[in-house]
Amino acid sequence: MKKSGFVAIVGRPNVGKSTLLNHLVGQKISITSRRPQTTRHRIHGIRTTEAGQAVFVDTPGIHASAKRAMNRYLNKTAGAAFADVDLVLWLIDRPAWLPEDELVLKRIEHAGAPVILVINKIDRLEDKDVLLPFLQDAAGRYDFVAMIPLSALRGSNLDVLDRAIMERLPEGEPIFPEDQITDRSLHFMAAEIIREKLLRALGQEVPHALTVEIEEYRQEDGLTRIRALVLVERAGQKAIVIGKKGEVLKKVGERARHDLERLLEGKVFLQLWVKVKEGWSDDERALRSLGYVD
Repeated sequence: MKKSGFVAIVGRPNVGKSTLLNHLVGQKISITSRRPQTTRHRIHGIRTTEAGQAVFVDTPGIHASAKRAMNRYLNKTAGAAFADVDLVLWLIDRPAWLPEDELVLKRIEHAGAPVILVINKIDRLEDKDVLLPFLQDAAGRYDFVAMIPLSALRGSNLDVLDRAIMERLPEGEPIFPEDQITDRSLHFMAAEIIREKLLRALGQEVPHALTVEIEEYRQEDGLTRIRALVLVERAGQKAIVIGKKGEVLKKVGERARHDLERLLEGKVFLQLWVKVKEGWSDDERALRSLGYVD
């Protein structure tokens, strides 16, 4: 009998959850950058093998501060991932406990699902001798079913994690068709790819205050036409996104178009516009209208 089940990938912001998802699935499903709040939605990545099917649930990082509407949405979305899953992967960034890790631990204690502790980015660990004491300390904090050090970016030890996941999933038939790799639409993926390129091109201030809305997505005669609106909160941010003589927006558009053409396996005509919508990230009604609904 094959195995199948849902696996939540949780942790504080910027520990590598999306990178791990992409490597486990074997294809880019979730966007990545070095900026916090890169992942804003719950995304399913589906891995089907001869052993069975694991449906990974990528989530936003759990934030200590939830003063703004966006942060409350992110925490709610991350918290919802604990419901009705068969297994939890808790990612820690190298051997370090931070206050936000304690927030995750409190959520995990009420999850009711077995938990694998994944210590990520060990390729960046200068002193490997600190790993064993950290694992011993972690074992005293929670009854983990396994503790696995790895590097999601380098792909090291992922085979060990993969086996540990499949061993602990319940028996059952596949939840999704075998050739499906995500539950998200191409429309959604297009917006996320554009936002990823913006995050990577811009400085520290603007990424938190921008989002991407697809106004047109149309396929005709082998060409996909996409018109996307980049929303920011202030006129100064709009100027930064556009750049001198439009250079930043042009570069973002070119990089996004290349990724979209690989995803869609065809030609893409992409138009980007930038608009100021003051206070959108702290307005719950605006968030809902922009698709921030879990």
